[in-house]
Amino acid sequence: GGKVEPGENSAEAALRELQEESGVTAPLTHAGVLLFTLEGTDWAFYIDIYRATEYTGDIIETDEMRPQWFNTNELPFNNMWQTDTYWLPLLLKGTSFKGRADFKTIDGVSQPTKWWIGT
Repeated sequence: GGKVEPGENSAEAALRELQEESGVTAPLTHAGVLLFTLEGTDWAFYIDIYRATEYTGDIIETDEMRPQWFNTNELPFNNMWQTDTYWLPLLLKGTSFKGRADFKTIDGVSQPTKWWIGT
């Protein structure tokens, strides 16, 4: 999942993936860009991040997602990628951002070795 199909742009892919993986549709706005590199690869992940403040449809559970709701001041950052603590608050505030994180495998676990997030 999460791939842009031939003939789609990233916004169309995000909307399709949202519907396929959660059962809802939403008016998405572009919120930011993240670039991830992994040690040992010759390429990087370029990820457009989108945001919505409303949706239509019934939320469903799928193989890709088990929806859960959290208060924004009680987000489970310990269950997320370490760099999410830097950009997710910007997303929730509606602040546009760009960021990069370089990951390295340490003891079998992907760990960020350097990163930056800017507004």
